[in-house]
Amino acid sequence: MNTIHMCDTYGQYLNMKEEIDAAMQEVIKSTHFIKSGKVLEFEEELSEYVNSNVICCGNGTDALQIAFMALGLKPGAEVITTPFTFIATAEVLALLDLKPVFVDVSSDTFNLDVTKVKQAITEKTKVVLPVHLYGQCTNLEPLLNIVEEYNLFLVEDAAQALGTEYIFKEGMQKSAGTIGHVGCTSFFPSKNLGAFGDGGAVFTGDEKLAEIIRSIANHGMKQKYQYERIGVNSRLDSIQAAVLAVKLKYFDRHIKARQFAAAWYDEHFKNIEGIKIPERVSYSTHSFHQYTIQISRRNELQQFLKDNGIPSMVYYPKPIHLQNAYNYLGYKKGDFPVSEKLSETVLSLPMHTELTEEQLAYITKTIKGFFQNKTGNLR
Repeated sequence: MNTIHMCDTYGQYLNMKEEIDAAMQEVIKSTHFIKSGKVLEFEEELSEYVNSNVICCGNGTDALQIAFMALGLKPGAEVITTPFTFIATAEVLALLDLKPVFVDVSSDTFNLDVTKVKQAITEKTKVVLPVHLYGQCTNLEPLLNIVEEYNLFLVEDAAQALGTEYIFKEGMQKSAGTIGHVGCTSFFPSKNLGAFGDGGAVFTGDEKLAEIIRSIANHGMKQKYQYERIGVNSRLDSIQAAVLAVKLKYFDRHIKARQFAAAWYDEHFKNIEGIKIPERVSYSTHSFHQYTIQISRRNELQQFLKDNGIPSMVYYPKPIHLQNAYNYLGYKKGDFPVSEKLSETVLSLPMHTELTEEQLAYITKTIKGFFQNKTGNLR
């Protein structure tokens, strides 16, 4: 059996090697490394895939920053979001002198608890920023009603959910990141659609907003050497666009491979009392950027897996409201108990497009072995 990786980006590359190598060589020969046709072509292809305007940029964090810059918010404006996510979600708000206002998450889905959003709204609230954690959408339909009622913006952090579909009650489906006013994603190498370096994109269905976002991402430029707003330098380079364009052709197949691995885990863990498997919801598909279980003896299991050659990761070991950098917000331990408990019980297992049945069988057999002599019940 081959070595088990948490994310096998090299194995995935080998299955597309000829196409990717040819695409990269084409860029190298052209010497058009920045703002080339490759980037524009990829934007068009991804736009067709998600049915929205797509503006590529340097990384997923930049995507969030550019999106918020485009909204024209005043310093001190409040943004309701989750404390149980990667730091970039709150980081960009702090950098732009906006105030993160946290709302706890659901213990079942890991996503923003939409039933608690209204009570966090004040006269300073301007945006609700849900994060589609691990590859499953936050319940957006109720949030759309809330932002309409209070005249707010809805910005989606869809960095982990490209390839996920949100399902409205009447049956209509839309791609994660395209339901709110703006959506953001990341092409970090381990993401669902991963580059060979950094990359990101902003989505919006608003043509005027798309024009502003595109300008901000390119120094605030209107046309060459004419600058109509303050901007940043955040561009997807042409080699990354070439790689992503190849991968996009196989993207649906890759999502199905992730879903197959998740279904395998589900089937083999469903009767283990000590494991809580990821919740599935009726309003979203799941692209499984991560397959994350909950277990009370998390650290013991993680060490056991390591001893048996199986990698695992904790996303995330400390909620944002307890991070030193965000002490200024005034939150304390106990303010968001669900997020705090999750940080002590979540464990993400190997999840990528190249997992074999042999590897999956070994992983699940090993975890079952852990429970033969140990109790891991969540209490």
